[in-house]
Amino acid sequence: MSNAIEIRGLRREFGERTVLGGIDLTLAASESLVVLGPNGAGKTTLLRILATLLRPGAGDVRVLGARLPGEAWKVRGRIGFLGHEPLLYRELTGRENLRFQARLHGQRGEVAAARIERLLDATGIGRRGDDRVAELSAGTRQRLAICHCLLHEPELLLLDEPDSNLDTGGRELIRELIGPIGNGEDARRTRVVVTHDPERALADADRAIVLGRDGRVLRDCPAADLDPAAARAATAGVAR
Repeated sequence: MSNAIEIRGLRREFGERTVLGGIDLTLAASESLVVLGPNGAGKTTLLRILATLLRPGAGDVRVLGARLPGEAWKVRGRIGFLGHEPLLYRELTGRENLRFQARLHGQRGEVAAARIERLLDATGIGRRGDDRVAELSAGTRQRLAICHCLLHEPELLLLDEPDSNLDTGGRELIRELIGPIGNGEDARRTRVVVTHDPERALADADRAIVLGRDGRVLRDCPAADLDPAAARAATAGVAR
């Protein structure tokens, strides 16, 4: 099995503050990784580097076989990224946002239109597809952002708090799209999920890493080996 992510000695600073303090990580293709740790541990920074949105400060980073940042152009179209702020144009409708995203990835015509409708229906927002994003609730925007992330059928999903602003029904719909109970290509995607809800995330993951406040990996293990109580303590920055 090939590796989707290979990291050696990754460091990143913002001014004098070290956010990632020398990370080593290997993730095989089709594996699902959950990233845990307290606020300020560098979880989002790690995700943004893998998404080619931030440059590594030092170290070797390879994503889907491409070395970052020099070969980022090779993989941007193969990555689906969900950040804290949905990458949506507020003055456009949901469908208009998705059509624009489809065109950026060379998807046009009936195939793209059908894919858009499937995703809107799968996330339960088909009836809101013609509403402007500015008029949508935070939870509906999050569902639309998931559609946006999945539209181009990426090989690698990078998800920062995917359950944010979602109710129980919304979380279950999203899990069917991005979790291990997906079908076909969706089930084989490599996933990296940053979360503050370890109990749910660990159940859907193959691997887990815990980052400390110094931006170093405190633990790297199979998800099944990480006790949920210990994982919850890790997200709060409590030694356990």
